[in-house]
Amino acid sequence: MTFSRQAILALATLLAGCATIPQQDDGLSSLNAVGSVDERFLSYNVEMVELTGGRFWRPYGGSGTDRYEYRPPIDLSDPKLRRLAAALAPAYVRYSGTWANATWFADGEAAPEKAPDGFDTILTQGQWRGAVDFAKASGARIVTSFATSGGARDRDGVWQADTAARWLAFTKQIGGSIAAAEFANEPNMISLTKPPKGYTAADYRRDYTRFAAWLRSASPETLLLAPGAAELGEPTRTLSRQNRTIEQIEPEDLLTAELPRPDVFSFHFYPGGSERCGGKMLGHSAEKALLPAWLDSIDPAIARMTALRDRAAPGAPLWDTETGEAACGGNPWASAFADSFRFVDTLGRSARQGVRVVMHNTLAASDYALLEEHGYDPRPNYWAALLWKRTMGTTVLAPLDWASGDLRIYAHCLPTGKGGVGLALLNLGDSARTIPIRGEARIWTITASSLESRSVSINGRQPALGDDGDFTGLEAAPLTADSSLPGKAIAFIAVAKAGNRNCR
Repeated sequence: MTFSRQAILALATLLAGCATIPQQDDGLSSLNAVGSVDERFLSYNVEMVELTGGRFWRPYGGSGTDRYEYRPPIDLSDPKLRRLAAALAPAYVRYSGTWANATWFADGEAAPEKAPDGFDTILTQGQWRGAVDFAKASGARIVTSFATSGGARDRDGVWQADTAARWLAFTKQIGGSIAAAEFANEPNMISLTKPPKGYTAADYRRDYTRFAAWLRSASPETLLLAPGAAELGEPTRTLSRQNRTIEQIEPEDLLTAELPRPDVFSFHFYPGGSERCGGKMLGHSAEKALLPAWLDSIDPAIARMTALRDRAAPGAPLWDTETGEAACGGNPWASAFADSFRFVDTLGRSARQGVRVVMHNTLAASDYALLEEHGYDPRPNYWAALLWKRTMGTTVLAPLDWASGDLRIYAHCLPTGKGGVGLALLNLGDSARTIPIRGEARIWTITASSLESRSVSINGRQPALGDDGDFTGLEAAPLTADSSLPGKAIAFIAVAKAGNRNCR
């Protein structure tokens, strides 16, 4: 039997086609939407004690054993600080923290020599004007809490709105606004709110009710946040609840369905306590910073807060209004690349579990800050935050089935929409992992010389903010067929032409 030349060529083409292995489907076009987050999802805190000046968590490496160190008021007019903050816009900036519970708002530009009875600290009008100006300049909206110490109460220990009312009136007078407010910072740690002796959960609910009525009358546009309870990972949570030096109230006793319903159900979360607060004795270490037990510890907290929200304020959005590597200022590795895995993973896990806003503590104070305290040089977590903002939009997508083992992947629609998908990938293992994405895509791979490093490279270049105010070293690389994610590395990927119908 003979065949024509044309038939032989056709048969060869057919056989070649049968032998070709189809390129793996990356699954991006068919990912379902599983939720959404606020456009200001990734936000940050500036502690009240930073505004006023005072004793805050002492950075590691200094002399002495004191947990605290005095710092002067932060200069929120600093151009570099404003440029770095503005790059994270839109965001919320939360001016609060434990010190806010006993801060008196001055009734003039000059502060008296000491705070009035019942207060510890003074916030001057000039300091608050600077905070309002900073928020405007950096594209942030203000979140705060109000004083609950003895100076804000009458003789019977009942909370009064006088100081809060003056503060709110001045804010409006200078053209500012408060987007959202909590009554107290971490009221379940009740002794830290400096209440009257013998203060009970019933007393708190009474005062919260008074606060809610005042806020909705005086500033109806301000979102009411509650309860702002502090949650911790294990074993720190159990040990904290057994600690009798800090009087506590169960979170479920703070807010019930009979009370004024908050616009947002808020909570705080830290995986553990820092070395300053006994964390070293619990075995926390940089070597464990990438272990699932540490990274996943936020899941039970979100589950508890979701269940409490469903009982007390069904349907209210969940906000994590304060979080960081560890309570009490963070561990020594909180400023290192090691913590960037927890940072990105917490954002991804929180978004996937219905948390609509996450406020990192802090922007520029102590070891868990995004920026160095002096000079405001970005730390590894800042660069991760900036890339999250640029690639991870408000629509949360379902998990990818090629995430497994040491490879964790989070998917959102790109901020620009048009069917594009953004990915955050964490390779917790030592071996490189392939990236089976087909089609045009851009990648930013974050690596460091070691987990303890305070500097990172992005696609092999060191990122920086130049003297001209522009960022360098943030250029994306094209994703190719042989691209892989190195071990112990983080990547953000933008797939602009993924064609996902949920991202249009």
